[in-house]
Amino acid sequence: MNFFKKKRMFLFLIAIIILVGLIGFSTRDRSSQTLPEQIVSDTVGFVQNIFSVPAQFTTTVVTNIKDLKNTYEENQVLKAKVDDYKGLLSRYQELEQQYDELQQTNDKFNDYTSMDYNPIPADVIVRSPEGWFDQLTIDKGSDDGVETNMAVMTASGLVGKIEDVSRGTASVQLLSGFNETNRISAKIDPQEKEGKEQKSIFGLIEGYDEKEGMLLFTGVKPELEVKKGSLVTSSGLGGVFPEALNIGEVESVDLDEYGLSQTVHVKPSADLYNIDKVLVIDAASEDASSDNGDEGL
Repeated sequence: MNFFKKKRMFLFLIAIIILVGLIGFSTRDRSSQTLPEQIVSDTVGFVQNIFSVPAQFTTTVVTNIKDLKNTYEENQVLKAKVDDYKGLLSRYQELEQQYDELQQTNDKFNDYTSMDYNPIPADVIVRSPEGWFDQLTIDKGSDDGVETNMAVMTASGLVGKIEDVSRGTASVQLLSGFNETNRISAKIDPQEKEGKEQKSIFGLIEGYDEKEGMLLFTGVKPELEVKKGSLVTSSGLGGVFPEALNIGEVESVDLDEYGLSQTVHVKPSADLYNIDKVLVIDAASEDASSDNGDEGL
């Protein structure tokens, strides 16, 4: 038993000596590794590479997915902001348009007031699709001084006349709905022509060409010269509409098939399709003559 114990002790001491020698050998300054060290290093590096490559790939994939998610969320936020911006821009443009319209209407209100007319501002509240070009309803009525046959204007020009009135509202017959039984006494203002005195040409607005979007000015003698671009206004001769309300401009002239009269195509100054705010103009003064036309009759 003692022999075996001594032998094991001897082997243990030999192993310690060898281990110390290896440690000392490995820690000395060398320019290259030994073959066993190279084998161990290559083995460790290979194993590390096997595990590190998938780990790096997984990390890269997770990072890319996270970046994509962040990018998507940022894009959603930006998209929402762009939508908000578009909504605000649209609202701003709408308010700007309303402001310009109010400013123009206010300027016209002051103009008609200075002409001793009694303008009544009103908003359009009803316009049915079926009668879009024939009639609309405004939010002022008899309680506000509105009466039948009063002229209805926008800031750009004449759009129609009051047809029916209740206490709080009134219906407006648009120019595009006028016909031979629903006419306006009008005149074509003369253009300046050197060396020759020009006179106004009187007639009636008594129709509307839906295809061309033109008012029809009739009753013009064939020998009268009508210039394109001439201003067309109310004449005041019918005793209902005031004088000098802007209606439109001459666009073209047609001679009837018998050569007895001319029909003047007038482009309306006002947009008959887009009407939001109007001014109801009180009737002409009592001293207006009524020897031409039968406005509103």
